[in-house]
Parts: sequence; structure tokens; C-alpha cells
Amino acid sequence: MVESIERKRREPWGDQEKRRMINRLSRIEGQIKGIKAMVEADRHCGDVLNQVAAAEKGLRAFGVQLARSHFITCVEPDIREGGEELAQEFLELFSQLAK
Repeated sequence: MVESIERKRREPWGDQEKRRMINRLSRIEGQIKGIKAMVEADRHCGDVLNQVAAAEKGLRAFGVQLARSHFITCVEPDIREGGEELAQEFLELFSQLAK
């Protein structure tokens, strides 16, 4: 079993930014619960798929916002200090997000 290492941001998110992120995740969570309820209620497949697309779009938008924040607060300062590890990790993560 691979041991997980908990890493922290270089600087914590501001209260307003963290609240916006949590609100967005709560909306996505509500969409997922709604999709589950639709399946349980035997709703039309097209209606369910429409909600799946909306949830995916919301999650992708969240990921883009998080990637932007990560680059500005973590990757860019690391590059300025001569580091390459976070830049390489960022490129790998971004290509996963772009798929």
C-alpha cells in the first residue's frame, strides 16, 4: 500500500475564495444527488444525461479554477525559486484535466 503524504498549499486560500469553491462544490454535489434521485425514479435517460452533462461542466469549471489558483500560488513561485517538480506535476495534472 502506498502511503499518502498530506501536502499543504504555500498560502491558505482566502476566506472569500474558499467560500466560492465550497459553494461551487455544494452545487455539484446537489446535481449528483439529483441525478441519483432521477435514476431511482426511473426518469427518462435523456433527462438524466442532460443533468450528467451539467454536472460534468460544473466539475470541469471547478477544476480549471483550481488549476489556475494552483499555478499562481504554488507552481509559479516554485519556478521562480528554481524548482521544476511542481511545474512537471502541474503539466501532468493539467493534461488529465483536459481529457
